[in-house]
Amino acid sequence: MAQKLKKLAEGSSESDLSATIRDSANNIWLAGLGAFVKAQEEGGKVFEALVKEGEKFQKRAKKAADEKVVEMNEKASSTWDKLEQVFEDRVARALHSLNVPTKKDIDNLSKRVEKLTALVEERSAGSAQAAPKPRARRSSKAAD
Repeated sequence: MAQKLKKLAEGSSESDLSATIRDSANNIWLAGLGAFVKAQEEGGKVFEALVKEGEKFQKRAKKAADEKVVEMNEKASSTWDKLEQVFEDRVARALHSLNVPTKKDIDNLSKRVEKLTALVEERSAGSAQAAPKPRARRSSKAAD
């Protein structure tokens, strides 16, 4: 287009140049109108395609975010478990150094007391059955 105008400017009259410029301007106007009509016709299709692409991207992004949330929850849970174990170990060591019995120690002692109680009851019952009844004593004065 620019070359055509240069050629006309070099060897044509002013009226030819004006007509060519008018024609060029008219063609530009028509091309703009054609682009506008084309955009209106296909704009809806393009918009729908963009919406579909956006939905696909949103699903992928949500899935990736959900996976990261699960991963971070697992890491946090693991960290809390480790921290809790460290705390319990330190408290147990402190109580041990103060000679405070643990639940396990108390449970073991309770079992031993139960066994000893059962043994004492068993022996008490056995000795009560095997022991002879005491005889009535005679008074020493009566024997004299």
